[in-house]
Amino acid sequence: MDALVTQRTNLLGLPRAGLEAFVADLGSKPFRARQLMNWIYKRGVGDFADMSDLAKDFRTRLAGVAEVRAPQIASVHRSSDGTCKWLLRADASQAFEMVFIPEADRGTLCISSQVGCALDCSFCATAQQGFNRNLSTAEIVGQVWLAVRELEREEAQREVSGPPPPGQRDERHVTNVVLMGMGEPLANFRNVVPALGILLDDFGFDLSRRRVTLSTSGLVPQIYKLAQVSNVALAVSLHAPDDALRDQLVPINRKHPIAELLPACWHYLDEQNGRSVTFEYVMLDGINDSPAQARALARLLKGHPAKVNLIPFNPFPGTRYQRSPAPVIQRFRDELLQRGVLATIRRTRGDDIDAACGQLAGRVIDRTTVRLGNKVIGVAVQP
Repeated sequence: MDALVTQRTNLLGLPRAGLEAFVADLGSKPFRARQLMNWIYKRGVGDFADMSDLAKDFRTRLAGVAEVRAPQIASVHRSSDGTCKWLLRADASQAFEMVFIPEADRGTLCISSQVGCALDCSFCATAQQGFNRNLSTAEIVGQVWLAVRELEREEAQREVSGPPPPGQRDERHVTNVVLMGMGEPLANFRNVVPALGILLDDFGFDLSRRRVTLSTSGLVPQIYKLAQVSNVALAVSLHAPDDALRDQLVPINRKHPIAELLPACWHYLDEQNGRSVTFEYVMLDGINDSPAQARALARLLKGHPAKVNLIPFNPFPGTRYQRSPAPVIQRFRDELLQRGVLATIRRTRGDDIDAACGQLAGRVIDRTTVRLGNKVIGVAVQP
């Protein structure tokens, strides 16, 4: 890569205050930052030469010191159900994935926060890849910026061939963003939080806080810290109603057990005036799917602002787990509902292209060996 390019500041990684400081260093007023954000996020423009309401000399200065650079696409895979998965380059050898899931009433983009993951959840394909590095704020935000542009381009191509029949069209725009792709977002706190700010900023993507969801496996200190600086929706990978089983499935539980995790979740809601925490629960045949375990889960959550998202397990090469049968999943849901705990069953999407929940693997090379499943060690958390 050209040495000059590597020295340029990627504006996708700068929240509004940082962008205002950047343009001030170039001798321009703060309103130039808002103009830039309008061009970048509202209009999806990445070439300064096309930003026509910026002064020509300012555009020239920007071109010398800045850029708008999203991750490069290595490959694209499309599911028969309309789900789309992009493999994105982190560098010459590493890659990570993002997934777009179209539905009738929403278009959900699932983005990654790390190349790989160090938390070693036994039912997750990403965890089996190991961990290489955190994604930068620009790489996190760049996924959304890239997806919006790609979907708009595809939509324009579809319009040329004629619109689909009424009632047969899914939403093809990004309306919701979930940090549920590769990696543990709260282990990359320093880069994830500014990215969340850009997603919510009126001059950024201007998404409602209820349309941005951060999913964590349960880094308790970071949940408390997140409550001080952000107000997005919170999802927690629970997957078991007791510590003995969760220790096996989600090894971080050995460091932050359920008795510590749940109070952190309720604190987050209290601080952010949130409506509820979503607890993700992958359904593993004969492991965590019995009626007794459903009743134990209900006892944990009843009376609290919680909802449970039951996720049919999505297999990947080498896994020892199997998906719970549909009647077993329905019985589990009914046990929760009968005890006053809101529960839904997630529809499996994109499993024919390995884009379903728990299947993202990317390409992780020269990985750092951090196996929480072998022993409890300190997780590398970026403050």
